[in-house]
Amino acid sequence: MAMRVVQLTGVMLGAGALGALTLAACTMQAPQEVSGRALYQDYCQTCHGESGKGDGPAASALKKRPADLTTIAKRNGGTFPLVKVMSTIDGYMRRNDHGSIMPEMGPVIEGGQTVMITTDDGIDTPVPEPLLALAQYVATLQVK
Repeated sequence: MAMRVVQLTGVMLGAGALGALTLAACTMQAPQEVSGRALYQDYCQTCHGESGKGDGPAASALKKRPADLTTIAKRNGGTFPLVKVMSTIDGYMRRNDHGSIMPEMGPVIEGGQTVMITTDDGIDTPVPEPLLALAQYVATLQVK
C-alpha cells in the first residue's frame, strides 16, 4: 500500500502524521486565564498576608516587616502606580537594594503570554501576562 505524502509549507508529512496533527489541533485547549489572585496566594500571601497588610504568617520571622500593599495608591497621591509595582515585583526596581528582603519574582512570573500595556509615558511595552495579572490584583487590595 502506497503512503500518501502531503507537503505543507516546505515540510513533508505522511498522511498519518497530518491526521495526528489535525486531531491534536482540534483537541487543544485554549490557554488558561492567568489569575493574579492565585499568584498572590501562591507567592505573596505568606509574607504580605491575605489582605496585603504585611501581616502574613512568615512576617514575624523576617528582620524587616513586609510592605503594606493596601496603601500603595494612598502613598502615591491616590493613583496606583502599575508600572512601578510591576518593576518592584519582578525585581527590576530592587536590583541594587541589598537591604530588600523581598525575593526577585522575575523567574516566577516570566512564563506564559506577553501582553502589551501603555506605560505612564505613553510607550507600548510588552510584559509577561502573569506579572500584569499579579500587579492588577494588588491594585484591588487598595484601601479607599
